Amino acid sequence: MFEIETKLEEREQEGRPIRVGLIGAGQMGTEIVTQIGEMVGMEVVAIVDLTVEQAVKGYEYSRKKRKAVFTESILDAEKAVAAGSVVATTNYKIATSLPVIDVVVDATGSVEMGAVVTLDAINHKKHIVMMSVECDVTIGPVLRQMAENAGVVYSLASGDEPAAILELYRFAKPLGFEIVAAGKGKNNPLDIYATPIDLADKARARDMSAKMLCEFVDGSKTAIEMAAVSNATGLLPDVRGMHGAHAKVDTLNKVFIPKKDGGVLERTGVVDFAIGVHPGVFLIVKTDNKRIMEGLVQRDMGLGPYYTLFRPFHLTSIEVPLTVAKAVFYRESSGHPKKRLNSECIAIAKKDLKADEVLDGIGEFCYRGSIEIAEVARKERLLPLGIARGCRLTRDVKHDTPISYDMITMGKETVLVQLRRIQDQLYV
Repeated sequence: MFEIETKLEEREQEGRPIRVGLIGAGQMGTEIVTQIGEMVGMEVVAIVDLTVEQAVKGYEYSRKKRKAVFTESILDAEKAVAAGSVVATTNYKIATSLPVIDVVVDATGSVEMGAVVTLDAINHKKHIVMMSVECDVTIGPVLRQMAENAGVVYSLASGDEPAAILELYRFAKPLGFEIVAAGKGKNNPLDIYATPIDLADKARARDMSAKMLCEFVDGSKTAIEMAAVSNATGLLPDVRGMHGAHAKVDTLNKVFIPKKDGGVLERTGVVDFAIGVHPGVFLIVKTDNKRIMEGLVQRDMGLGPYYTLFRPFHLTSIEVPLTVAKAVFYRESSGHPKKRLNSECIAIAKKDLKADEVLDGIGEFCYRGSIEIAEVARKERLLPLGIARGCRLTRDVKHDTPISYDMITMGKETVLVQLRRIQDQLYV
């Protein structure tokens, strides 16, 4: 990581920049293209979206102005890139299979598309940066294993909160600190019953989709992100849904500690979130070594034994190029799940649901996401959040009830569902 800038400069001088295929040219995708346009040694050569107009629009702020070629043909796309052009297309396979592309970034925001794109990228031996944390917490272990088998890197995206937390974790864990809690601040007011209709005006004012805003407000996104951290580290939720305690930065190490010491936790080694701290992510660590504690006092870290490591920012898509570079230069990820899920994101009814009702998507009207220990979720046959969409209820379900496999029939046999089934069979 420390010589990324030097390695990028060398690539630029040698005329062989890292080449990126981007799938999804919305807000996040546009920022990625724009940021790479500020860099040396890296370039986006293919942009994919539902329309070529949107794909081209994602390129308009880049300082690296090149001719845009519209094509659905992989052969024509290859010729265009060789001629120094950027390809705008609706064909995601151009990004996943074009020989000159080193890294594919999935910025679609779709759980199902994330599965399809990642599978195809791995099949063509491309490193994959997964920006859909929803997809990662659903089928991350099997995708990571497939990538490993193919000799490529599967990675969460730098700048997103899970990767930002993992930066702190990868700092503290090797030094021998006890990891008491890992967490994030809750940016939006928590309303577990929020719907896109409730948030329509606020979403419009923020120029974002009401569904996306709802995923944040109803707590689903927080559960998803902390499940990703859990799956990457082995840390577990202390209780279903986590505590979500109120805190400020200077009280984090008084709140997210064991109850016997005045905090909220039944045990240590947990994931959680704080209401009242935003933006930022944190780690609460502990040492009882008196000499280390004396050194930490001298560094203004407090008296201990609990200490707060705090990162006051995460720049989301603006940081993603760092993950691209790490994958190519060091074959390292910014975060990935272990062999099996440690935590599961489950679906909990937001309202009274009726038999024969078809479940909608994350951040919509039927359910919200919560976090549970994966072993508990398996025993109770709880429905993973990522595959809930399209399932049909076989019975009435009261609001606040976790939805289980016993309450539904599955929807379409998608790539996502197939990969989840494989994962369940291989990595239980």
